[in-house]
Amino acid sequence: MTRVKRGYIARRRRKKIRLFGSSFRGAHSRLTRTIAQQKIRALVSAHRDRDRQKRDFRRLWITRINAVIREKGVYYNYSKFIHDLYKRQLLLNRKILAQIAILNPNCIYMIYNEIIKKEDCNKYLEMI
Repeated sequence: MTRVKRGYIARRRRKKIRLFGSSFRGAHSRLTRTIAQQKIRALVSAHRDRDRQKRDFRRLWITRINAVIREKGVYYNYSKFIHDLYKRQLLLNRKILAQIAILNPNCIYMIYNEIIKKEDCNKYLEMI
C-alpha cells in the first residue's frame, strides 16, 4: 500500500494554536496540547476579568468622589451626595464625577451650589 500524505488542515490548526501560545513560558508555548489548555484558561480569565474590571473601576470612582467630598467639606458622605444629585436631576455619572473631583475639585463646589439652588427653589415653590 502506498504512503498517504496528510493534508494541511491539522497543521494549519496547530499553527494557529501555537501562534496564540507563542508568548507563554516553557511547555505552555511548545506543546500543542498544553498550549490548547492554556488558551482555554487564558480566554476564561479574560472573560471573567472584563466584568471584574468594571466593578473595580466603579469602586475606584466612588472612592475618589467620596475622598474629595469629605476633604472639601461639601458633604458628609458619598451616598447623600449621589442621592441629592439624582433628586435634583443632575445627571452626571460616577466616571465623570471622579474625573472632575481629581482634575478640578472646585467644580464639586459648583455642583454642590446647583444642588442647593434647586433645593431652595423647591422649598420656595412649596411655600407658595
